Order: sequence, then C-alpha cells, then structure tokens
Amino acid sequence: MKRSVSQEAIESLKVQLICHEGMICKPTRNAQGELIIGVGRKLEHVGVSEQEAERMLENDITSLIRILTHELPIFNQQSELRKLVLVNMAFSIGVEGLKKLKKLLAALCVEDYTLAADEIWHGGWISEHSDRAMELAIMMKQG
Repeated sequence: MKRSVSQEAIESLKVQLICHEGMICKPTRNAQGELIIGVGRKLEHVGVSEQEAERMLENDITSLIRILTHELPIFNQQSELRKLVLVNMAFSIGVEGLKKLKKLLAALCVEDYTLAADEIWHGGWISEHSDRAMELAIMMKQG
C-alpha cells in the first residue's frame, strides 16, 4: 500500500531545499549556466504554470496600485476605470515613466479627460497609434 507524503514532511523538505538551493528572487544563472529563480526553478526548462503567471500578475497589479496610491496623489481622485488605465500604463512603463507624462497628469488634475485621452494616444509613451494606446485612450475618455 502506497502512502502519500505528509504535509509535515513536505514542509521539512521545503526548508531543506531552501538551505541546499538557496532562495533567489530574481532570475540568475547557476554554475551550469541555466537561468534559475526561486528555489532552483530552471526557467528555460520548466518555466512557470499559467496559475503561477496569473498569481505573479495579481501581485504585480496589487503592488502597482499600492505604489500609485502613495506616490501619485491624482490617482486617488480618479474613477475606477481611469485608475485601471493608469495601472495598465504603469505596468508597461513603470511608475517613474508614468510620472514623466506631465501633460497627462496635468490634464487629470483639471479633469480634462479629452486632453488626457489625447496624451495617452499621442504622448509617445508607447508606439503611437497602437491598439493598446487607442483602447486606453477610449477608456480614459469614457471614465
């Protein structure tokens, strides 16, 4: 009769593997030149599962919302849809990149959402006239 491995044993193994392999939170190359992350995860061979990728995305979105809430006061005054536009942009160009879009931020301050949409569409933060820029500009205008 086969017995499954207990949760207690798995927890002990996790501790042991972290001690043996180390915990690496940014991709790096091991002694064999393989790209690894976490506890010996060989990215080029194993990658990540769809569920892991979605969990990372959720964490990234949550982190961006927290940062924008604290570092970009105008963010807090926007509708939920407009906040999503700003998070989407920050996801692409970073919070610092978003802060550099002075005309967009000024338009938001005076609640000129037509101008804000135009800045998203023509502001040079992404290749002009991309589907993404058009979609976000429409969302910003509709609010």
